Amino acid sequence: MLGRLNHVALAVPDLTAAVAAYRNTLGAEVTEPQALPEHGVRVVFVNVGNTKIELLEPLGEGSPIAAFLAKNPSGGMHHLCYEVDDILAARDQLKAAGARVLGDGNPKIGAHGKPVLFLHPKDFFGTLIELEQS
Repeated sequence: MLGRLNHVALAVPDLTAAVAAYRNTLGAEVTEPQALPEHGVRVVFVNVGNTKIELLEPLGEGSPIAAFLAKNPSGGMHHLCYEVDDILAARDQLKAAGARVLGDGNPKIGAHGKPVLFLHPKDFFGTLIELEQS
Protein backbone atom coordinates (compact mmCIF):
# COMPACT_ATOMS: atom_id res chain seq x y z
CA MET A 1 0.00 0.00 0.00
CA LEU A 2 2.62 2.57 1.01
CA GLY A 3 4.65 4.28 -1.65
CA ARG A 4 7.57 6.58 -1.11
CA LEU A 5 7.99 8.97 1.79
CA ASN A 6 6.64 12.23 0.39
CA HIS A 7 7.67 14.50 3.26
CA VAL A 8 8.42 14.90 6.94
CA ALA A 9 6.43 17.77 8.47
CA LEU A 10 7.85 20.00 11.18
CA ALA A 11 5.69 22.41 13.15
CA VAL A 12 7.48 25.72 13.68
CA PRO A 13 6.52 28.74 15.79
CA ASP A 14 7.94 31.22 13.24
CA LEU A 15 7.90 30.24 9.56
CA THR A 16 10.05 33.20 8.50
CA ALA A 17 12.79 32.24 10.96
CA ALA A 18 12.56 28.58 9.95
CA VAL A 19 12.84 29.44 6.24
CA ALA A 20 15.88 31.62 6.97
CA ALA A 21 17.55 28.81 8.91
CA TYR A 22 16.98 26.25 6.14
CA ARG A 23 17.77 28.63 3.26
CA ASN A 24 20.61 30.70 4.72
CA THR A 25 22.22 28.40 7.26
CA LEU A 26 21.70 25.03 5.58
CA GLY A 27 21.73 26.28 1.97
CA ALA A 28 18.48 24.52 1.12
CA GLU A 29 16.03 25.26 -1.69
CA VAL A 30 12.77 26.44 -0.07
CA THR A 31 9.43 27.12 -1.78
CA GLU A 32 7.40 30.27 -1.28
CA PRO A 33 4.94 30.22 1.65
CA GLN A 34 1.48 28.90 0.86
CA ALA A 35 -1.59 29.46 3.06
CA LEU A 36 -3.92 26.48 3.43
CA PRO A 37 -6.89 27.86 5.39
CA GLU A 38 -8.84 24.58 5.15
CA HIS A 39 -6.00 22.93 7.10
CA GLY A 40 -5.29 25.94 9.34
CA VAL A 41 -1.65 26.25 8.29
CA ARG A 42 0.87 28.17 6.25
CA VAL A 43 3.52 25.93 4.69
CA VAL A 44 6.75 25.83 2.76
CA PHE A 45 8.61 22.83 1.41
CA VAL A 46 12.34 22.29 1.68
CA ASN A 47 13.74 20.18 -1.15
CA VAL A 48 16.25 17.64 0.13
CA GLY A 49 16.60 15.60 -3.05
CA ASN A 50 14.94 12.28 -2.27
CA THR A 51 12.04 13.80 -0.29
CA LYS A 52 10.89 17.09 1.22
CA ILE A 53 10.64 18.71 4.63
CA GLU A 54 7.37 20.57 5.18
CA LEU A 55 7.55 23.48 7.60
CA LEU A 56 4.14 24.27 9.13
CA GLU A 57 3.06 27.44 10.90
CA PRO A 58 -0.43 27.85 12.40
CA LEU A 59 -2.99 30.12 10.76
CA GLY A 60 -4.73 31.35 13.89
CA GLU A 61 -5.36 29.92 17.33
CA GLY A 62 -7.82 27.26 16.09
CA SER A 63 -5.12 25.59 14.00
CA PRO A 64 -4.11 22.05 14.98
CA ILE A 65 -0.53 23.30 14.70
CA ALA A 66 -1.24 25.96 17.36
CA ALA A 67 -2.32 23.18 19.73
CA PHE A 68 0.83 21.20 18.88
CA LEU A 69 3.03 24.26 19.52
CA ALA A 70 1.28 24.93 22.84
CA LYS A 71 2.68 21.54 23.96
CA ASN A 72 5.97 21.94 22.06
CA PRO A 73 6.81 25.68 22.02
CA SER A 74 10.07 25.22 20.10
CA GLY A 75 8.33 23.14 17.42
CA GLY A 76 9.08 19.59 16.35
CA MET A 77 8.14 16.72 14.10
CA HIS A 78 4.41 16.80 13.41
CA HIS A 79 3.76 14.02 10.88
CA LEU A 80 5.08 11.73 8.16
CA CYS A 81 3.47 11.72 4.73
CA TYR A 82 3.47 8.62 2.54
CA GLU A 83 2.23 8.34 -1.02
CA VAL A 84 -0.46 5.81 -1.95
CA ASP A 85 -1.71 4.91 -5.42
CA ASP A 86 -5.41 4.98 -4.52
CA ILE A 87 -6.33 6.95 -1.42
CA LEU A 88 -9.89 5.62 -1.21
CA ALA A 89 -8.77 2.00 -1.46
CA ALA A 90 -6.05 2.70 1.14
CA ARG A 91 -8.64 4.32 3.45
CA ASP A 92 -11.01 1.39 3.12
CA GLN A 93 -8.24 -1.16 3.72
CA LEU A 94 -6.98 0.74 6.78
CA LYS A 95 -10.46 1.12 8.26
CA ALA A 96 -11.12 -2.60 7.73
CA ALA A 97 -7.89 -3.30 9.64
CA GLY A 98 -9.06 -1.10 12.54
CA ALA A 99 -7.05 2.07 11.86
CA ARG A 100 -8.76 5.36 12.63
CA VAL A 101 -8.99 7.93 9.85
CA LEU A 102 -9.22 11.45 11.25
CA GLY A 103 -11.98 13.90 10.33
CA ASP A 104 -14.99 12.66 8.42
CA GLY A 105 -12.95 10.03 6.54
CA ASN A 106 -13.15 11.85 3.23
CA PRO A 107 -9.95 13.11 1.61
CA LYS A 108 -9.20 16.85 1.54
CA ILE A 109 -6.96 18.57 -0.95
CA GLY A 110 -3.46 19.03 0.46
CA ALA A 111 -0.61 21.43 -0.24
CA HIS A 112 0.38 19.60 -3.44
CA GLY A 113 -3.16 19.81 -4.85
CA LYS A 114 -3.75 16.09 -4.28
CA PRO A 115 -6.17 14.24 -1.96
CA VAL A 116 -4.87 13.58 1.56
CA LEU A 117 -6.05 11.78 4.70
CA PHE A 118 -4.62 11.64 8.21
CA LEU A 119 -4.44 8.56 10.44
CA HIS A 120 -4.67 8.66 14.22
CA PRO A 121 -1.22 8.71 15.87
CA LYS A 122 -2.26 6.25 18.57
CA ASP A 123 -2.67 3.62 15.86
CA PHE A 124 0.89 4.20 14.57
CA PHE A 125 3.10 4.33 17.67
CA GLY A 126 2.57 8.01 18.45
CA THR A 127 3.18 9.29 14.93
CA LEU A 128 0.54 11.15 12.94
CA ILE A 129 0.47 9.71 9.41
CA GLU A 130 -0.65 11.58 6.32
CA LEU A 131 -1.49 9.67 3.16
CA GLU A 132 -1.31 11.51 -0.17
CA GLN A 133 -2.54 10.10 -3.45
CA SER A 134 0.37 9.89 -5.86
